[in-house]
Amino acid sequence: MVDLWRMLGIRKNEDMAEAERWLVVGLGNPGPKYAANRHNAGFMVVDALASAGGERWKAHKAHAEVVETRIEGAPVVLAKPRSFMNVSGGPVAGLAKFYKVPVERVVVVHDELDIDFCALKLKRGGGSGGHNGLKSVTASLSTPDYVRVRFGVGRPPGRMDAAAHVLRDFSSTERGELDLNVERAADAVRTIIKDGLERAQNIFHTAV
Repeated sequence: MVDLWRMLGIRKNEDMAEAERWLVVGLGNPGPKYAANRHNAGFMVVDALASAGGERWKAHKAHAEVVETRIEGAPVVLAKPRSFMNVSGGPVAGLAKFYKVPVERVVVVHDELDIDFCALKLKRGGGSGGHNGLKSVTASLSTPDYVRVRFGVGRPPGRMDAAAHVLRDFSSTERGELDLNVERAADAVRTIIKDGLERAQNIFHTAV
């Protein structure tokens, strides 16, 4: 009987953890060729979150790399889809289903052309703004009502095509500011998890 109650207690704790679990997804393209691209700002932020906990990425059957960790005491799954940016939605929806994470606790970190370099904007829901990764995620989740951490990469110079711009590496002169603001975006994710989106917006939302 003691063992039964112990087992029930373990199950209850697991259910409680499941009920508060978060899924934090960085968007980007897989592989070393793209690692330093502007389009991979989302990967950079979730990499920073994983590194802070000393965690290692592992392959998941939902066609993603994941880290299962805790942030501010809450169970969190960090994820990087192994598909290309434009078809990120399948892995995101697969992970949300596998880990039983409701859309209100799904956070997507992504690059944003229409925001100044290294500026941050945080919001829930809305359109894709022409971002094909977000289009895919919204279609696969059947809702736009997930949280977005939008990391500014700035508009392309001159007449450069936007697609070419986001596939450019950050320059050596940008790296210092980039690294600081990747950490700032990681802190924004931590605050969303601990204190909610509105509090995070008040602290990290860049007025531009």
